[in-house]
Parts: sequence; C-alpha cells; structure tokens
Amino acid sequence: MSTASKVVLGLSVVLTVGTVAGVHIKQNWDRQRLREGVLRDLERVERKRENQQALEEQIRLTRELVAHRERQEAAETPSSAQSS
Repeated sequence: MSTASKVVLGLSVVLTVGTVAGVHIKQNWDRQRLREGVLRDLERVERKRENQQALEEQIRLTRELVAHRERQEAAETPSSAQSS
C-alpha cells in the first residue's frame, strides 16, 4: 500500500470515528434537553395551579371584604340618619 493510500485511509477512519462520536454526543445532548423540557413543563403546570389557587383565594377574600364593608355601611347609615 502506498503512503498516499495509507493517509487517505487514516483520514477516512478518523473522520468516520469523529462523525459517529459527534452524532452520539449530539443525541445524548438532545435527550437531556428533552428531559429538562419535561421537567420545566411540570414546574410550569405546578406554578399555574398555585397561581390559580391564589387567585381564587383573592377573589374569595375580596368578596368577603366587600360584604363586610356593605354590612358596616348598612349599620352606619341608620345611626347617621337618626342623628339628623
């Protein structure tokens, strides 16, 4: 085998091994990103659920506050009308 053919064979082997290794590394990287994406989605769903609960609690508290203020105003109105 001539020197030129040995060089070409060597380069071909190196490039092939490099390509195969690169593809495997990229696949592993892609798989890891997919796993992380699923975890991020689960965290986002959990935050959304917590935010929804907080919103419902705020709505409930607002209704209670409005009802309390209305009761206070109703209690104050007759007493102020009697003073006049």
